[in-house]
Amino acid sequence: MREQGSRERTYTISELAAEFDTSPRAIRYYEERGLLKPRRTAGNQRVYTRRDRRRLKLILRGKRLGFSLDEIAEMIGAPDADMNEAEQIRRSLAHGRARLEEIARRKAELAELEQDILATMERLEAALHRLLEEGDPHEPR
Repeated sequence: MREQGSRERTYTISELAAEFDTSPRAIRYYEERGLLKPRRTAGNQRVYTRRDRRRLKLILRGKRLGFSLDEIAEMIGAPDADMNEAEQIRRSLAHGRARLEEIARRKAELAELEQDILATMERLEAALHRLLEEGDPHEPR
């Protein structure tokens, strides 16, 4: 962490990577995707502000919750856009609702699949029981 002349706290890519347990490469990738836009020093080193740090935290939280980078970009806006917090929340809520609907749909599909498998296993167990009682001619004795 560094304090610049304007007293704004800044971070290096290594500091952010260590703090958020991610790689510098991942942070550079988020920059390539347009999610972060750090300033550069005269020597072309990246300098991250508190705002960049907050955005990285949101990006990583979104990834942890299963959102794509495109969805995250829509929720948090471009780094140089001045999207207000209310709009970020509205977009995040919309994506959250959509994700919950998708989860509910998947859960219903999995429950149906589970019932199909259980019914099939029950029929197979009954068939096996009948075969063993009748004496399957193919079953070794």
